[in-house]
Amino acid sequence: MTDDPAERKPLTPAAQRALAEAEARRKAAAEASASPQQKEFQGPKGPEPTRYGDWERKGIASDF
Repeated sequence: MTDDPAERKPLTPAAQRALAEAEARRKAAAEASASPQQKEFQGPKGPEPTRYGDWERKGIASDF
């Protein structure tokens, strides 16, 4: 099987709609991630604790 577009089977209308929906979701996700996030007020310093699995307050670290 070749990757020549002329030899590909035509897409069904449902497949075309699915591709269009996927493209719209990709655009919406790209626009949402492009907007600047608000800074956290009085949040932890350093790397995000929920990402690394521990939390530190006043020198005491706790895992959760």
